[in-house]
Amino acid sequence: MSIIRVTKEFRFEGAHALTDYDGKCRHIHGHSYRLFVTLKGSPKEELNNPKSGMVLDFSELKALVNKYIIEPFDHALILRSDAVLATEIAQAYSNVVITEFQPTCENMAIYFADIIKSKLGEHLSLSSIKLYETPSSFVEWIADDNI
Repeated sequence: MSIIRVTKEFRFEGAHALTDYDGKCRHIHGHSYRLFVTLKGSPKEELNNPKSGMVLDFSELKALVNKYIIEPFDHALILRSDAVLATEIAQAYSNVVITEFQPTCENMAIYFADIIKSKLGEHLSLSSIKLYETPSSFVEWIADDNI
């Protein structure tokens, strides 16, 4: 049985501030994020299955990522829970995501990987996450590095 990797790209806008950071990123600023999610599995082989030959339908991956990542994070302000005025900002504005981690690109990729892994069926696994913060800067979470 062959193993195939299936990748889908997503885009979302977000703002964050890095609490206690010693550079410009301590200020609230935004990014146009690009997220690549790669799953790994074997294509279905049942002849009468309408999804025969597929690892999964791309629309299933799209629905999962949209529900658990894009919808909550798109056009959101992402702050660590101990950021100055985090609670007040979250109460005053409707789209604020408060995290227990510093909302760096690295930590967001780890968080997204954990979400996706928890939602996959037993015949699929997460192979990698690639999250671009700018057109030329990205982080990668790779399953084989996290065994």
